[in-house]
Amino acid sequence: MSGPFDHFVMFAEMRTGSNFLEANLNALDGVTCHGEAFNPHFIGYPNRDEILGLTLDQRDAEPAALIAAIRDRTEGLGGFRYFHDHDPRVFDIVMDDPRCAKIVLTRNPVESYVSWKIAQATGQWKLTDVRRRKDEPAGFDAAEFEAHLEALQAFQVRLMNALQRSGQTAFYVAYEDLQDVSVMNGLARFLGVEARLSDLDQKLKRQNPAPLSEKVANFPQMEAALARLDRFNLSRTPNFEPRRGPAVPSYVAAAKAPLMYLPVRGGPEAEVRAWLAALDGVGEEELLARLSQKELRQWKRRHKGHRSFTVIRHPVARANATFCDRILSTGDGSLSEIRRILRNRYKVPIPAEAPGADWDAARHRTAFLAYLDFVKANLAGQTAIRVDPSWSTQAALVEGMGQFALPDMVVREEEMPRWLPLLAESAGVRKAPEPVSVSDAGLVPLSGFYDEEVEAKVAEVYQRDYMIFGFRRWRR
Repeated sequence: MSGPFDHFVMFAEMRTGSNFLEANLNALDGVTCHGEAFNPHFIGYPNRDEILGLTLDQRDAEPAALIAAIRDRTEGLGGFRYFHDHDPRVFDIVMDDPRCAKIVLTRNPVESYVSWKIAQATGQWKLTDVRRRKDEPAGFDAAEFEAHLEALQAFQVRLMNALQRSGQTAFYVAYEDLQDVSVMNGLARFLGVEARLSDLDQKLKRQNPAPLSEKVANFPQMEAALARLDRFNLSRTPNFEPRRGPAVPSYVAAAKAPLMYLPVRGGPEAEVRAWLAALDGVGEEELLARLSQKELRQWKRRHKGHRSFTVIRHPVARANATFCDRILSTGDGSLSEIRRILRNRYKVPIPAEAPGADWDAARHRTAFLAYLDFVKANLAGQTAIRVDPSWSTQAALVEGMGQFALPDMVVREEEMPRWLPLLAESAGVRKAPEPVSVSDAGLVPLSGFYDEEVEAKVAEVYQRDYMIFGFRRWRR
């Protein structure tokens, strides 16, 4: 093809009008849509054995071969329909190819769900003669619809993100647009074909033109169920943090035991490392750290039955620890440049040098609350300073781990004495020692200035962690 695309994919779902859109694409000279080419139950269409000489078994063995055949052996521009539950290998192949045009067909999910339920009840999936139309009211199942909606939305988000990352665009068509011939011709222009439609294909008829109230047997129950859904995601906790990577070099493995620690910055890292060393009776210098992803994979293969874990800390304690160790301190591990910016630009009332003997609980509390104001703005993307892992949400850090190694257990700091020995036992380590309890230490102990205002401020900054991990108010 000499146009911008070699082939195309139509992203759609059941009962969104994809048959009608395909019929009108096929009405364009030089365009052929080969149906649901990667439906797991058939190839192209029910009762069809092959597409362009490739059978169902050949397609399943090598999906890229069928895509290549549609691209190279179709007369004109070839394509196919793809639904969220079709062969998942195909998604990455087409999304990685900018010469594959993307068409995205959408429909109100309630309408598509009800249409699907009617088609199930009647057994009629296409209508070409209204005299043969079958009619059966749909039964609305709230749990089934929510699962249907979640699957559709998750796929649409995945599709949008893939387009964004690759710098591609798609041609979006709503169900209501399908009756507009000018939109169909606009799609032809997008695909780079010269043919245009003078009118729409009229073979397929709309099957269920009545309003929803007449098509759903238990319409009042459907209304009540839909009222519960948060259509605009009003209850969502806003999250403007950058996505974090897995941070594999920070992982720490025991010297001998098949245990791997995935640290959350600002947590009790020193205490956990000490416990890992005590498991095997070695010094901390013998722990395995700074591993590459390849080395970590090799470690996992060598240690059958391995367990990995992370330890999270109450947001109040973690925020204070980070403030003391990374901002207030001027020693090893402190962020001296960010410290200077916070002091000069954000007016966090900390001394130019390390705090002296006159640094008391009152001054610490004032400075800590000012620091939290900065963190709140930082996490919301309102500052020019990077979001450091030390004060990012623990939820973001754990999500980042999941890109490479999901922890088998997420342990809360105060529960380490109970759960870490049990975790070690599950990995084959007998009589594991208890970890050393974390003390409320620091330049100014948290118990020396903590109050309801401090709790409320931290809960406002770290509401996502409170919600995801279920933290209650801090207690000593």
